[in-house]
Amino acid sequence: MGGEKNTAMYMVEEEEPLSPCSRLFNSPDFNCAIIVTMGCKVKGNPPAIIDGLKHSLANHPRFSSILDMKNGKKGKPRWVRTKVRVEEHVIVPDIDPKTENPDQYLEDYISKLTTVPLDLSKPLWEIHVLCLKTSNAESIGILKIHHSLGDGMSLMSLFLACTRKTSDPEALPTVAVQKKQFGPSCYTGFFNKIWWLFVGLWFILRLVVNTFVDVLMFALTICFLSDTETPLLAKSGSELKPKRFVYRIISFDDVKLVKNAMNMTVNDVLLGVTQAGLSRYLSRRYDQEATPKSKELMRRIRLRSAIMINLRPNTGIEALADMMAKKSKCRWGNLFGYILLPFSLGLETDPLEYLRRAKVTVDRKKHSLEAVFSMAFFKLILKVLGLKASVVLVRKVIHSTTLSFSNVVGPKEEITFHGHPLSYIAPSVFGHPHALTLHFQSYENKVIISVTADPTVIPDPHKMCDDLVESLKLIKSSVLERGLYKMEV
Repeated sequence: MGGEKNTAMYMVEEEEPLSPCSRLFNSPDFNCAIIVTMGCKVKGNPPAIIDGLKHSLANHPRFSSILDMKNGKKGKPRWVRTKVRVEEHVIVPDIDPKTENPDQYLEDYISKLTTVPLDLSKPLWEIHVLCLKTSNAESIGILKIHHSLGDGMSLMSLFLACTRKTSDPEALPTVAVQKKQFGPSCYTGFFNKIWWLFVGLWFILRLVVNTFVDVLMFALTICFLSDTETPLLAKSGSELKPKRFVYRIISFDDVKLVKNAMNMTVNDVLLGVTQAGLSRYLSRRYDQEATPKSKELMRRIRLRSAIMINLRPNTGIEALADMMAKKSKCRWGNLFGYILLPFSLGLETDPLEYLRRAKVTVDRKKHSLEAVFSMAFFKLILKVLGLKASVVLVRKVIHSTTLSFSNVVGPKEEITFHGHPLSYIAPSVFGHPHALTLHFQSYENKVIISVTADPTVIPDPHKMCDDLVESLKLIKSSVLERGLYKMEV
């Protein structure tokens, strides 16, 4: 009754049907939410945050809509625009200032948030302001958003559109954009044109072959192909268990040093670091558990990540900021496909081997349309067989893989969130059937490593974080010892 009363208090303005992907995220068996932890350099000021949200996030159509699951056209779910009471979405817990271990308190607080569903009688987001001084911040902001409101990239862009440069309070953050170029800028000359014709044909051939193999592996995964059972593999019902959120901060300069030395991308380096870190972690777990599997057999482990790829052109933060300021419209929504990313494990004597294998994997996935085909397949199943069948197939793919893995580019400079300069940003997600989620977020001259774990499967996520940090140190040391370091131009 209370939920119906609160819903009636909202002023209904307009409605919009849920996209297929949003319907998937709202299903009872796939109820996902995103957590963004913000470390603030100043003491928390809830009134300033409330005032700022009234002029930004609360003006976004999805963040000012409630979810109506039954009363849309033909009984389908819909978004219904409402008048948002921002004060109801900002939560300020009463915290003892003499808390002995603030970092542990924060970890426990976020873990509890994963067990509390968002209130369906209000727009599906909330922010918690913790006046709690931790080892890396003077206060903490925790943004909790239901995944049906948008994909990870769109929501991160929206978050950044709510921030400003600390050095220029009127300017939006600067985010690095990867420039893509195929071939030279000049194609003059007959033989040059012939050469690039063959290069183009080779590119198309690789694209077709890689896509065929990836789609076949995707189909086999849906049917029967599962990852090797390791200490990282989720147990039944893992999506319903409280999760632990831990993070570490590493130097972005170290990552770029390795990137330049090995002539790779940041994605290559982070995947290589992850492969090295997971190899260290699994080796220790196998030794502790005294399993018959030896370290030499780690190469045979099939360990993959089901990665969600955003297929919608990302809306720029300038357009999002303008939309919230003027209450206008722009492109928005969930439109994604999945790719299956294999991880190469093993205890290498040469730490740089992890990077070389990562580059081979990433380069191959760049030349594949796996994400497009998986999206088309799931949309077809949703249209023909309905939501339940789609959820079953998506869950089958995720259950057959080991972890979620992502990397998001953040601002180049320090940013301020409604009067609060941020020392770090640590996003992650929960509610999906994986026991492990790894996320890398660049910010300023840092990279934040976020590990989200089911403690019944991974009881020591802090050690996993330490393994990832130590792996980067070993890789950097190997680069410096061999004199491979290049100055970035």
